[in-house]
Amino acid sequence: MKKVLLVEDDKNLRFVIEDGLRHAGYHVQTANHGEEGWVLFQQHDFDLCLLDVMMPAMDGFSLARQIRALDNHTPILFITAKSMLEDKIEAFQLGGDDYITKPFAMDELMLRMEVFLRRTGLAKEPKEEYFDLGVYRFYPHSLSLESPLQKRTLTQREADLLLFFCDHANQVLKREKILKAIWGDDDYFIGRSLDVFISKLRKYLQEDSNIRIVNYHGIGFKLEKPTP
Repeated sequence: MKKVLLVEDDKNLRFVIEDGLRHAGYHVQTANHGEEGWVLFQQHDFDLCLLDVMMPAMDGFSLARQIRALDNHTPILFITAKSMLEDKIEAFQLGGDDYITKPFAMDELMLRMEVFLRRTGLAKEPKEEYFDLGVYRFYPHSLSLESPLQKRTLTQREADLLLFFCDHANQVLKREKILKAIWGDDDYFIGRSLDVFISKLRKYLQEDSNIRIVNYHGIGFKLEKPTP
């Protein structure tokens, strides 16, 4: 039974989501605001976090920031009434994996959740697949990017994107192809989110100047790596 942390200050919406998830077989623990959610997160192991953005005491963005300082693995999905592009970009910059805008259908929420729960389940399997990227070694199933100087745990979305680049190294990938493969959609807002994740991966790979994610303006991106 997958364990979900639901942090939502709207009592009625919290009840609807909790009830729907419980009937679907999830174990759900709820909090009224970010401070309560932070206490629960430190006390229990969760498979996924659902965080409202606008909350008293501590908002969802602040809670996500604290969670990511402690744990870079557990998927975070934001539940938000905000539809501004800047808010969605901030959600990803803070380490969020996805967002869903109110109002939404429970079926849509659970489909988005299942995407991440299936992928995080793969990380628990004893697989040793890895990719060598210059001084780096990337383990997609454990979300680990290692170099002689440091070991970094990626978020699920970061790992999915880097894995897609590794599978198509030294190939120019159209933006639309990347978006549909990783996000399942290629609308404008998600396209801007891709730019945020590209910037983060470039920062993670900056120890090796031979490994580059190159932007082909108006077309897409290419992960450049030396060939054997």
